[in-house]
Amino acid sequence: MFLQTLQLRQFRNYQAQSIEFSAPKTILLGENAQGKSNLLEAVELLATLKSHRTGRDRDLVKADAAEGQIQARLQRELGISTLKLTLRSSGRRTAILNGETLRRQQDFLGTLNAVQFSCLDLDLVRGGPSGRRVWMDTLLAQLEPVYAYILQQYTQALKQRNAFIRQQTEAADPSQPPQLEATQLALWDAQLVTLGTRVIRRRARVLQRLAPIAQRWHEAISGSTETLAITYQPNVPIIVDETEQIQQAFFAKLQAKGVPEYYQRTTLVGPHRDDIEFTINQTPARQYGSQGQQRTLVLALKLAELKLIEDVIGEPPLLLLDDVLAELDLKRQNSLLDAVQDRFQTLITTTHLGSFDAQWLRSSQILKVEQGEIAGTE
Repeated sequence: MFLQTLQLRQFRNYQAQSIEFSAPKTILLGENAQGKSNLLEAVELLATLKSHRTGRDRDLVKADAAEGQIQARLQRELGISTLKLTLRSSGRRTAILNGETLRRQQDFLGTLNAVQFSCLDLDLVRGGPSGRRVWMDTLLAQLEPVYAYILQQYTQALKQRNAFIRQQTEAADPSQPPQLEATQLALWDAQLVTLGTRVIRRRARVLQRLAPIAQRWHEAISGSTETLAITYQPNVPIIVDETEQIQQAFFAKLQAKGVPEYYQRTTLVGPHRDDIEFTINQTPARQYGSQGQQRTLVLALKLAELKLIEDVIGEPPLLLLDDVLAELDLKRQNSLLDAVQDRFQTLITTTHLGSFDAQWLRSSQILKVEQGEIAGTE
């Protein structure tokens, strides 16, 4: 796939900007805080409907504007697609695909595929479980767009079950044993288990496919001195990857956690508490990995994402590199740039061109970004 054009209106610090991409690689050159990352963020939103920088649309709309827009024209093997996303400071966003306003935003997913890699991604290793769940869910939504709808349903059921628990505990007689109304709780449990099992099985399968690809990349980047292992740690234990067995384990753990849930007033069981463990040479990378090892691990993950998406959808996705070369040493820079070549359309931000060799510069479109405008090209 190839992103031909991108248009921004009242998005972040862009008033109105139209860009035509003319090469497999586009280098966005400029000082910090000029809008380079904002441009990549716009492409990320078209691919995933999410920004890794904020969860609020009002942060994406230019100051003093009511709404902002992102439009794109994408060439895929089956033809041209047009995408338009309208973001509002207050209110629901609108997604338009090939001129048709979509009733469900999730139907927007899967048209443009992209892998985003920024210095913030180092938190994948050293950060908390929620960041790893978001990373896993974002990848899954691109590979299997219906997953976004399944996850939304699960999240809604979880919120409703939590509200029920709070309502029951607030109205409870403190002199009575801790207990929730059984019939209604059973209804919420059934919803949570059915939807949660669908989430768990898909997460397990995607990591099973991703892990060997990431292991090969990690071995290559580390010069075969390190072995990476990626282990899914579901909150509900998986003995056999079958729906009935997982549901039984889910129900059993819910029942075992009944009293703690009552006192903590929240749901303690389900995929909203999953995690992923990364180990290097059988040592947990989060606690004991060096900064260099953690960078190698994240780089291997991102390269594995590219390969997995390409394998599943049959076309290479876009690669968005946001100021990551400054975070990588020369060896890792070369591993990344050599892997990219002209295979993936790549948008890369930088403050200087010193990290690129002559061949990269000759085959790249170079755009200068200054104060929310594309000030010129080379």
